Amino acid sequence: MIIICQKPLKKLKINGIALFPFIFIRNPEDKKNNVLINHEKIHLRQQIEMLIIFFYIFYVIEYYYWLIRLKNADQAYLRISFEREAYVNEHNMEYLNKRRFWGFRKYL
Repeated sequence: MIIICQKPLKKLKINGIALFPFIFIRNPEDKKNNVLINHEKIHLRQQIEMLIIFFYIFYVIEYYYWLIRLKNADQAYLRISFEREAYVNEHNMEYLNKRRFWGFRKYL
């Protein structure tokens, strides 16, 4: 895992994004934000489990499925199984040690 502070993220409304093997964050002080880093580490694990490319394909498919159904971009994002798993467990710093393979499936 490599954490990089990226200025272009300042134009977006996201604090961080995981693109294997990197975690890009908006603000340098977020390197110390354990909850944000844990959230993105969960995404890195998901990406590894799905051989990286299939994570992105499934992520986009799921996002558009929910966008068509809900007609709301923010709600569609929050309904993505990968995001649901990460948000539910981002405060649990031991989650990745106990997480089962393809743990996101229970959030489908």
